[in-house]
Amino acid sequence: MTDKAPKIITTEDGSHSVYLPEINESYHSSHGAYRESIHVFLLYGLEAWYARNRGKFPIRIFEVGFGTGLNAWLTLIWAEQNQVPVLYHTIEPFPLPAEIYNALNFTRMDETLTHYNGYFKRLHQMEWDSGKPISDYFNIKKEKVSLQDVKLYPSDIVYFDAFSPRKQPELWEDIQLKKIHESMNPKGVFVTYCAAGHLKKNLLKMEMELDEVPGPPGKKEMTRAWKKE
Repeated sequence: MTDKAPKIITTEDGSHSVYLPEINESYHSSHGAYRESIHVFLLYGLEAWYARNRGKFPIRIFEVGFGTGLNAWLTLIWAEQNQVPVLYHTIEPFPLPAEIYNALNFTRMDETLTHYNGYFKRLHQMEWDSGKPISDYFNIKKEKVSLQDVKLYPSDIVYFDAFSPRKQPELWEDIQLKKIHESMNPKGVFVTYCAAGHLKKNLLKMEMELDEVPGPPGKKEMTRAWKKE
């Protein structure tokens, strides 16, 4: 493994993340990968939308940055536990190699969950640029493509989990946010760990409604924005 190769790190809650030396950035917060994903995307994204839209199925989710697969895996488990159908569309231009995702401790966690044994690996092992059901309640389409080039479908929830604006400024530009906003269904929600002022200003320019919500451990705030009806 070269000095520029991805490296597995352990975050404060004991869950793994991946560090990329080439850009000096990790996929998750050092304060806890698992806690961050649960807080930002499940609690303040999926569950918040579901509380406002009970009975509207399937739930359509678009994720920018498949990364370690943590958000997709946790959403799959949520869908199975709640018996709510989810259509999940995720993009990742640079998928992790098998030797990395197989070594993540989410794999071992998955193997201890009797009803969900093997889901984490199956999410990674399924072919890119294809879609299929992983379980009775979770259908996923994975695309090895950039946000600039992807064709978007209507979505209820957007998990915006790209690297920070300092590292990937092109993904946080107004043109990309507009593309996502236009694809969202009315009353859809956009969530991200990032709380940058310019991001919130751009979302407000699109007449989205911003909430004040607390950030995950280690961050004072995050961003959540709702598309109007």
